[in-house]
Amino acid sequence: MQHAVRYGTIALVLLFFWPGFGWAARTAPAKTGFLVIAQDRGFLGNQEVQAVFEEFKNSSPAPVALALVGRNYNGVGSEYSAYLSRALAELQQAGAARVIGIPLFLSAADPVLAKVLAHLPAYPGGGAIQWEAPMSASYLIAQILLDRVEPLSQEPEQERVLLLSVGAMDETSAKAMQAEGEKLLAYLTQRKPFKETRALIYYDRDAQGAEEKNKAVDRVIVETAAKKGRTLLVPAFIGPKFDNHMALVTWIGQKFKDLDLVYVPQELLPHPNVLLWLKKTANRHVAAAPHDIGVVIMPHGATQPYNDAVEQTIAPLKAKYKIEMAYGMGDPGVIQQAVSRLEQQGVRRIVFVRMYALADQLKDVTDYILGLSDSPPGHGHDHDAIPPAQVRSAAVFSTFGGYEENPAIAEILHERIVELSKDPPRETVILVAHGAKSDAADAQWHAVMNGHIERLRKDPHCAKLRAIHAATVREDWPEQREKAVAQLKELIAQSNHSGQVLLVSNRLYGAGPYKKLLEGATYVMNEKGFAPHPALTRWLERGIEQAITAMTAV
Repeated sequence: MQHAVRYGTIALVLLFFWPGFGWAARTAPAKTGFLVIAQDRGFLGNQEVQAVFEEFKNSSPAPVALALVGRNYNGVGSEYSAYLSRALAELQQAGAARVIGIPLFLSAADPVLAKVLAHLPAYPGGGAIQWEAPMSASYLIAQILLDRVEPLSQEPEQERVLLLSVGAMDETSAKAMQAEGEKLLAYLTQRKPFKETRALIYYDRDAQGAEEKNKAVDRVIVETAAKKGRTLLVPAFIGPKFDNHMALVTWIGQKFKDLDLVYVPQELLPHPNVLLWLKKTANRHVAAAPHDIGVVIMPHGATQPYNDAVEQTIAPLKAKYKIEMAYGMGDPGVIQQAVSRLEQQGVRRIVFVRMYALADQLKDVTDYILGLSDSPPGHGHDHDAIPPAQVRSAAVFSTFGGYEENPAIAEILHERIVELSKDPPRETVILVAHGAKSDAADAQWHAVMNGHIERLRKDPHCAKLRAIHAATVREDWPEQREKAVAQLKELIAQSNHSGQVLLVSNRLYGAGPYKKLLEGATYVMNEKGFAPHPALTRWLERGIEQAITAMTAV
């Protein structure tokens, strides 16, 4: 997850400047405050910083303070020292017993940030600050670069992208910044198949040999622009901006104006995702009240009768929780809409429920969409697949799923069996489920159903049944389906020799394609499925309550 990222060389840079540095621990504070550190960018740039900070301050659940620090800062008593002292004093006066530092810097290796981290322990309260990861650790920042590139990219297969960062002081910091740039580029190339990408780093002007090293970067830009195909030069920094003319982003544009390249004349700020990043960072560290928590429920969904059955199951909970629905199989657009509706109601934490049979179904997809995982679904298998969009949200997420793994499902199955059963000693019950593509996942589904069968066998009525079997039809995968359906038909035929076969639809609602798949077989079927049923409602409520308990304790 983005807030837990620790990546080699960047962490080493931080440890070099301040041995006590560590990403913020997750402990429950008496009162938390947030110290935002940003670089002095000059008049117009500082206006941009102040604007996003004020929005953050107005929405923050805890006290916040901003300190601008410039290149000339060199510890207590030096230029900008007063800004740091004042910000720390503001948080102390607001009663913040625990301070989380939020660096409004793209890179952990930024020389200004490094100075702050090295000297801040000398200030009253400065040594106890817990620091969050810099901006490059968050996919929300990678989305900014995607937004900058998308309107200008025409044929990515024929285009090259040069991502330009600034501020390296030495080879170590340059390597760290390059690793961050390559991570950001990977996010772009997963979504647009560029012909070539490269992360370039300008050295800080005070770095040893900066002029020659930066000329080498210029040569790379010139040589790349001369190649066949379009070249996009993309700034990845928050740089000096005294006004629109005296700005680093403008200076770079002028420098390469005669080249045949497409320049993106925009920095990372301003952009809405910067505010989202600040708010999400804060939301991770402040316990939420129950009214700050919402719920998104994602059932498969289908026709209106199916959806109505789900809604009936959820209806008793709507008076207790803020609930939005996101029907589908991990549709990023549908999920984004549900999340946004909750955030518009003031929600800061969201319980996301995968209302699917097994706990791991669609977990990799939805965890990625929600930003809980950095690994796109299917990563390592289909390199050509475009990852789903990730939500643009300041909310902190908790998830659960797998209603069929709930032992109480046996209660529903018992009811469905009893509704059909007339002569138990002559009846064979077969629970029929959707099934999975892989043999391992399908075996897991069988194991869950067999667990319910063990529970059913303890019931006096079900104990009299001739047999109870579990079956899946693996309906979405023709090769597996043909074999699974043949096996099920054979089981039905054998069971009919000694009595009657009762099929029970082992799915959330209805019987899906079972009748069509089993055409020609003789059986009686309960087609209801599980929903609506109080046992499903209780499963939802229990999972939501467990998540809320954890969220309100953070």
